[in-house]
Amino acid sequence: MNQKSHLIFTLYTIYGILLKGISGQYPLVQNMTVTEGGTVNMTCRVEYNDNTSLQWSNPAQQTLFFGDKKALRDNRIELMHASWSELTISISDVTLTDEGMYTCSLFTMPVRTAKAYLTVLGVPEKPEIDGLTKPALEGDQITLTCMTQGSKPAADLRWFRNEKEVKGAKEVNASGKTFTVRSSLQLHVDRNDDGVAYTCKVDHVALTQTPQQATEVLEVHYAPHVKIISSLVVPQEGQYLKLECMSKGNPSPDPVMWTKDGGELPDLDRMIVEGRELTFTSLNKTDNGTYRCEASNHLGTSSAEYVLYVYDVPTTLPPSTTPPLHPIPPDPTAQLGTHASDPTVTGNRDPNAIGQHGTDHALIGGVVAVVVFVTLCLIIVLGRYLARHKGTYLTNEAKGADDAPDADTAIINAEGNHAHAEEKKEYFI
Repeated sequence: MNQKSHLIFTLYTIYGILLKGISGQYPLVQNMTVTEGGTVNMTCRVEYNDNTSLQWSNPAQQTLFFGDKKALRDNRIELMHASWSELTISISDVTLTDEGMYTCSLFTMPVRTAKAYLTVLGVPEKPEIDGLTKPALEGDQITLTCMTQGSKPAADLRWFRNEKEVKGAKEVNASGKTFTVRSSLQLHVDRNDDGVAYTCKVDHVALTQTPQQATEVLEVHYAPHVKIISSLVVPQEGQYLKLECMSKGNPSPDPVMWTKDGGELPDLDRMIVEGRELTFTSLNKTDNGTYRCEASNHLGTSSAEYVLYVYDVPTTLPPSTTPPLHPIPPDPTAQLGTHASDPTVTGNRDPNAIGQHGTDHALIGGVVAVVVFVTLCLIIVLGRYLARHKGTYLTNEAKGADDAPDADTAIINAEGNHAHAEEKKEYFI
């Protein structure tokens, strides 16, 4: 290598070293995000430093630390690490006022700086639900409002009816650096809302674990609804029968009132009332009638009726040549003889009584058919028998009397003509 080439190589080497030194003396920082009330570490590094000091300043350009020397009296700010290549400080109990641009300075000639932005997340407060009326009345229109304050950025509110999400109307208002968020939910209250839990949940980036939420349980008052359930589908004489008055209302319509045919129960020895149940220890025909159960609360009155018809105990019929009769049994899924006191219902006949009459007529018709059939068979058989054996039969004397002058001769002639007896028979056709 000649002298000129060596000089060029030396110049390039010196230039590279100078470039490396210049680039390595620029401080390196990173933007940070912290939740309000939390702790954050701010770090400033340099790759190459010729014993030049590093310094951290806050958004107000107040020096926090110059090297390892604390410049601002703030007990929340502490030194974590200080060297020629790194300066790390810690800020605890961060507030929204700590948010902003922080500057790391390297005091070279000229001074080189790097800026890092500290973002502080505002934690939303626990939500509150307003607008709930306790108790609400069936048919009311109510509006539930959920509100949370202090979120940054603005929080999201979600409504749930029990476990199913429902949509509400959201409203966001700025309040300084934070936001106030409201969400409203309009309800047309009915009895199905009684005991339902409405929950408002807050979703926000600052809530890393479970979201904040508030829950209100609706209490809805409504008029009672009554129906009667029977323990027997086809009640018969001597059986045990229980009628249960199922009443649903809020407040609970206790107790219920039982009547028969518009008056008091006639036989309290056999008709026992216990709570909502009417029990017959042993049914008989005198129990036939319309039984009414009535329940009421401060919102209204409801009733239901059960038409009781007591069947006869079935008897066993003798074997018959005719096919057996099978009357259609009542539908076991139906509420036998029961109807609620709805103004739209007009009259209700006893299905049990109708079924009984149908069964009696069928049995009588079957017996009559059997008797007529047997009588016709006997007449036909007797007629055929009489027709087969009807005619004129002659004695031995008569058989020989045609040509004999006296009785002895007639007998002799009859014995002789026995072979020709068939010719003397007369038949009626």
